[in-house]
Amino acid sequence: MKREINVTDYANQITSAIPHGVLVTTRNGDRVNCMTIGWGTIGTMWSMPMMMIYIREGRFTRQMLDASGEFTLNVPFGETKTKKITAYCGSRSGRNTDKVKDLGLTLVESDLVKAPGIAELPLTLECRVLYKQLLDKNAVPEDVRKSMYPEDVDSSNPMANRDYHFCYYGKILKAYIIE
Repeated sequence: MKREINVTDYANQITSAIPHGVLVTTRNGDRVNCMTIGWGTIGTMWSMPMMMIYIREGRFTRQMLDASGEFTLNVPFGETKTKKITAYCGSRSGRNTDKVKDLGLTLVESDLVKAPGIAELPLTLECRVLYKQLLDKNAVPEDVRKSMYPEDVDSSNPMANRDYHFCYYGKILKAYIIE
């Protein structure tokens, strides 16, 4: 069952969870992939509720997201224990592993997008990408560039590496808690 919510009533919980890890889930054809993110912003853009997520250039999730144009944001809620899930999904690539199968995650079909929700992270936002933009490396402060985008670290490093982030502006189409 899904209990529909007003996303603004939960904005603080969502933004508080992001630095600790939330999942972005995508679907392209029969393939589902989820990836842990620690950077994101919820707000209003063009008079619409928007979830902005940041995905590095070389990530498999970026390929999936570019192909589908849709995602769900899956946020821990209540007493859920998700550290094992977010650690696993943040340290492995969907290119060569099926994270959903490996973790035994429960997929819940979405109402308005093809990407499913994840029952284990029940606060769910269904989003459609309206715009994306690669961060301009020349506009990123030098200290941030050095710490987050070191030139001598290849793209395979799950944390800081030389790949810059795309910012995806996802219109929030629906928000609910999977019960």
